[in-house]
Amino acid sequence: MDLWSRHQKIWSVLQILTRPWLPRKFGLESVQVEAEGPMLLVSNHVCAWDPLLVAMSLRHKQVYYVASEHIFRLGLVSRLLNALVAPIPRRKAGSGADTVKAILRHLKAGHSVCLFAEGEQCWTGVNPPIFPATGKLARTSGASLVTFRIEGGYLSLPRWSLHGVRRGRVRAHPVKVYSPEELKAMTPAEINAAITADIREDAWERQRRERIAYRGRRMAEGLERALYLCPSCKRFGTLRTENDRVQCDCGFETRWTETGFFDPPAPFADLEQWDRWQREALGRGDYVRPADPAAPLFSDGSFHLSRLGTDHEAVRLGEGPLLQYADRLVCAGREFPWAEITNMALVQSHLLLLTDRQGDYYECRAMKPANLRKYLELWKQRT
Repeated sequence: MDLWSRHQKIWSVLQILTRPWLPRKFGLESVQVEAEGPMLLVSNHVCAWDPLLVAMSLRHKQVYYVASEHIFRLGLVSRLLNALVAPIPRRKAGSGADTVKAILRHLKAGHSVCLFAEGEQCWTGVNPPIFPATGKLARTSGASLVTFRIEGGYLSLPRWSLHGVRRGRVRAHPVKVYSPEELKAMTPAEINAAITADIREDAWERQRRERIAYRGRRMAEGLERALYLCPSCKRFGTLRTENDRVQCDCGFETRWTETGFFDPPAPFADLEQWDRWQREALGRGDYVRPADPAAPLFSDGSFHLSRLGTDHEAVRLGEGPLLQYADRLVCAGREFPWAEITNMALVQSHLLLLTDRQGDYYECRAMKPANLRKYLELWKQRT
């Protein structure tokens, strides 16, 4: 039996195993994808369970998923995943050229591929931009393009959450099927615009219309992994969460409700509003700075620094704090000047990845809870 035939059989078995309980767990309504031949399915990415949520709409059509490279460094788990579903690795903070080649090989061979074109789960309930190369990939693939949207998934399992799935309502469905002929008549920019419009999901815009309750345990806990700046005292690292409360030692306090909105609704009604403010404040420098101008702007302790190889191997380089200065990032004693960092990405909430001008690929792994979003956001604003 060839690998593709084996993967199709495994897909059928996984469908039998997951279909009885997954819809109940999420309150999921799924609509089946109807597309002939190989397809490139492009979906928004709202939670860690998205591959399974998409699969519920693909009862009879097996796909290969594009997945973050870090899952290939998990030992036995990685070997099991590779044997069962053979995901296509994507190096975050890398060029992505090898991933594009692997996707095209699958599509040319008649296989279907699922791509989360934003490259990461959203942090705040609103889609980040898709990869600019997605339109060109879809146009040159020779396959159909299926756009797909997951609605309600973010509030079911926010990326920052610590305590599992919140029971509410989720809908997963195809939006549009574009034939290869249609794609040939479009420019890559037009395809990107169509994908962006089709998969767009704003959890707060939807909640203002629908007011669905998402019930779970200790629902605010973990928010300090998404929020790094207190709106009252404008200090880094002072926010703490307990049960449904977000608090700062300056006296600021708000509550996360079952609909996902904050109570009271001022200064921010939802997480996207808070995040937009903190990103803008970071860009303006509107935050409390250290008294010593030579001190880091902010920092977190206990990191392992590794250099990652092309075969997913990791070489440990040291351990120590992560320090953000005005002109450089320092991890475990090694300096990375802004001008030398060509790409940066965040995996899950504890892995900060970066590539330098020499093409070396590094991982800064937090060994204790830390907010790494501020490092990534400052790099984006400075480059």
